[in-house]
Amino acid sequence: MSGKRKVFIAIVVFAVAVVLVHVVSSLTLDKIIEYKNISVYSEKLPAGMDGYKIAFITDTHSMTRQDLKEVVVQLNQMQLDLLLLGGDFPSSEGAPARSMEELSQTVTTDGIYGVEGNHDNYLDLFAAMEQYSIHPLSNDGVYVREHFYLAGVEDLWNRNPDIAVATENAQADDFVLLLAHNPDITMIQDTTAVDLILSGHTHGGQVTFFGVWAPELTMRKSITDYGQRFMSGWAKSRDGAPVFVSRGTGYLSRVPRVFARPQVIVITLEAG
Repeated sequence: MSGKRKVFIAIVVFAVAVVLVHVVSSLTLDKIIEYKNISVYSEKLPAGMDGYKIAFITDTHSMTRQDLKEVVVQLNQMQLDLLLLGGDFPSSEGAPARSMEELSQTVTTDGIYGVEGNHDNYLDLFAAMEQYSIHPLSNDGVYVREHFYLAGVEDLWNRNPDIAVATENAQADDFVLLLAHNPDITMIQDTTAVDLILSGHTHGGQVTFFGVWAPELTMRKSITDYGQRFMSGWAKSRDGAPVFVSRGTGYLSRVPRVFARPQVIVITLEAG
């Protein structure tokens, strides 16, 4: 066998192996929700909030009521202080209400708050939230506790998000947490008043090559203007504010996840 033929066979075997690894991942691990724990340290954290625990769920998309019920069971074992929702929920007729009904069963100390995503009809979603005592945020914010200000903005693709308006009632010494479905907004608006930003939207790339975004595989080149920066995990805004991007908790009915495992993010706030 010639040297060229051996090289060709080796390349083919390697390519087949890579494809098989990705298929196996998609059919196994990428269907299992990861409960990812992260810690956030801040000198601005109010007294008495050291160890404050927040769960963040976003991009549930096609998740069924049973899927959400199983997530809530897990969350209710964590003694949460707050549940935050990042948008893109099931949107067919009656689905927002069914989703909010399930998520409202999550036990927290300080309630449940959420924003819209680009797949949501915000009027339907917000009505469903309010029906089940979940607080929608739409270019506004609230004090969850003294000196802990929670803000949320409208979706970047569908409406007019305004971080400045959402945070205008916060004070300089407050710890400010911002919910923004699409992380791209953090590159085009001022985030200097914000201490932590939580986003979703990009699904961890949805179909990736060993976790690296591969837009040519999904024809989703426009999901973000900033490439790998906002695929998942920690990033920085234009102004240097910390942004955590979740891969999302759910799935799209026609597009598999490939090396983009779904997540529920569990955040512990730490003084320091």
